[in-house]
Amino acid sequence: MRRPGRAERPSRAGQQPRAGRPRRRGLSGTLPATLRGRLALLALVTTVLWVALLTAAFNVALHEILRRQADDLLRTRAAAVAATVDIRADGTIAVREPGDDGALDSGIWIYRGAHVVERPAAPEPLQRRADALAGKGTRFADTSTPRSTRLYAMPLGSGGVQVATVVAAASLEPYLLTARSALAGSLGLALLLVGGVYLVTRMVIGRALRPVSTMSDQASRWSRYGAAQRFGAREARPAELAALAANLDQLLDRQAAVLRHEQQLTAELSHELRNPLARITAETDWLTARPRTADQSRSSHQAIAAAATQMAQICRTLLSEARQPSAAAGRCAALDVARAVADRSRAEHPEAPPVTASGEPVDVGVTPELLERVLAPLLDNARRYAARAIALECVRLPDGARVFVADDGPGVPAEHAEAVFEAGRRFGSETDAHDGAGLGLPLARRLARAAGGDITLVPAPRGARFQVTLPPG
Repeated sequence: MRRPGRAERPSRAGQQPRAGRPRRRGLSGTLPATLRGRLALLALVTTVLWVALLTAAFNVALHEILRRQADDLLRTRAAAVAATVDIRADGTIAVREPGDDGALDSGIWIYRGAHVVERPAAPEPLQRRADALAGKGTRFADTSTPRSTRLYAMPLGSGGVQVATVVAAASLEPYLLTARSALAGSLGLALLLVGGVYLVTRMVIGRALRPVSTMSDQASRWSRYGAAQRFGAREARPAELAALAANLDQLLDRQAAVLRHEQQLTAELSHELRNPLARITAETDWLTARPRTADQSRSSHQAIAAAATQMAQICRTLLSEARQPSAAAGRCAALDVARAVADRSRAEHPEAPPVTASGEPVDVGVTPELLERVLAPLLDNARRYAARAIALECVRLPDGARVFVADDGPGVPAEHAEAVFEAGRRFGSETDAHDGAGLGLPLARRLARAAGGDITLVPAPRGARFQVTLPPG
């Protein structure tokens, strides 16, 4: 019953009620969910088809054999009776009676023309069927009344004319009983065979796939916890499992590389954001420590805003490089960027050795933000170890440009020229008071190589001298 005052919601055109919609299920919805179930089902279907074909062929062949046996029996009996029939010259026949012909006369008719000479005690339907075969030549006939019986007519003649006919009859019940028993036995055997094949197939497939499941679980655990274990190559492993192990090892290697890349990106972000975040914290503490004048507050606000802008720029540059590390398209004046980086370094670190920028004006094929991110870690390292001065120098080359970052500190031994670019390594003394996580130089080199350049440590008379190679702009 509709409630008064409530408007009936209009139905969408052509849309049936939810309860009345038929749910469609594809073929995949009827298949087992596991590979073992699907393989076992495939083996079951194949076995059922083959067993059904073999069972049908067996029973058809058995039926044909039993039919031939019945026909041979009828021919033998008819020939035995025909041997006792004499055809006289006047067309009459005489039947010789053996001493014991009870078994021979059972189911035997002898006709002269269409007239029956001898007949057994038989039901009327069977008698009519035998009468119909008289004088018709050689032929077989079947009747199911009152029971399944097969009849055979053998003509007897003289001078090419059929004079008499011997009709033999035999019950087919023993043969049908044998056929039915064979059919029931073959069906039972087929069911047992199909059931046994299905169970054995599931067991064999389950055991065969157990190493695959074990390898999958191991790979899942190793990838979840970043473990360094791998399956490796084993001689006892089947070829299919060896190929699977190799593919899983490659997948684990790629996963480990992705995890290392994420960890490296996180470390680099924290490393790069440390200085502007420390500046923001210091300016905030300085503002809240005691009352400040309007000019002092304005100066602190500007410093905080500049540090926040620098943080945003760092995040944008590093995240953009992480998403698309091979594409660093852009253009900038290398000398202008070097001077801007030097000015900011002097402003943010007035107590550190001064930074100077000189050289030839040259355009390079990277963005200003990316070049700043390449030079900033080099300046940080130079500032930690410089004694009196840090120098930036731009040099024009036919195929691009070079920017040198040099300091007058203790320098780096030649045998550590490549080790300084490894994450977590520091090229100073392990007992010095300088901070640093050893991430700046690896980050700078990675950014430079992503832009089509590189960073190397070159010999210098004193201190450390890094060469930044950049593509032409």
